[in-house]
Amino acid sequence: MNSFSQGCYLGVLGGMGPMAGAAFALRLAALTPADVDQQHIPTLLRNDPRIPDRSSAYMAGGENPLPHMVEGVRFLERAGAQLIAIPCNTAHLWYDQITAATRLPVLHIIEAVIDDLRRLGLPKGRIGLMGTAATLKLGLYQRHLEAQGYECLVPDEDEVERYCMGSIRAVKGNQLEQAYSPAAECIARLKARGADAVVLGCTELPLAVPHALRPGLGITLTDSIDALARAAIDRYLADAPHARIAA
Repeated sequence: MNSFSQGCYLGVLGGMGPMAGAAFALRLAALTPADVDQQHIPTLLRNDPRIPDRSSAYMAGGENPLPHMVEGVRFLERAGAQLIAIPCNTAHLWYDQITAATRLPVLHIIEAVIDDLRRLGLPKGRIGLMGTAATLKLGLYQRHLEAQGYECLVPDEDEVERYCMGSIRAVKGNQLEQAYSPAAECIARLKARGADAVVLGCTELPLAVPHALRPGLGITLTDSIDALARAAIDRYLADAPHARIAA
């Protein structure tokens, strides 16, 4: 069964990191156009932090996370999921292998971000990228954005380490207050280079830059957690147009 309809579950492969998985579930609920509990999306969250680090696997020969991610997707499949969302950008370096290992459709976070850029009124333009060292070095976002006619602005290696990874590590260490400053500095630098928008292309980064502080940064931001949540909501409403029930 490849439809995502009323009575079926959205399966969320979380834990990469665990706070990002929990934040995705929160934002999914916050963005769903619901009036009562029963109008929300039935969701199964597997928030398993034991999955080996994705950046270390690619950049430093660390343990391959793919078998763990496939096991997680199959767990969700057995539990009744009919659609999979993975709130981790770097995990999408293995997207093709994951989709090949399951019968379920898997949302693509970068495609969701591109849809969000269009929703924000940016069908083209110069897009600043933030993310893990692996995501940026291996061109995960660049390939998809450039194929759609966008120009990508990428921080240099020192900026990635100091600002992107500094902020990401702070979130993973539950130090949210320390995470904002390096992320905001990177956003400011990309804005100064002419970016029309900045992609928060690691699911820790939306936690580093709270929604309430974003207007003060003076540039459009697309949030990969929210973009993926919107993609799941759109898919659910498209496949189950009568899922909303009266209060």
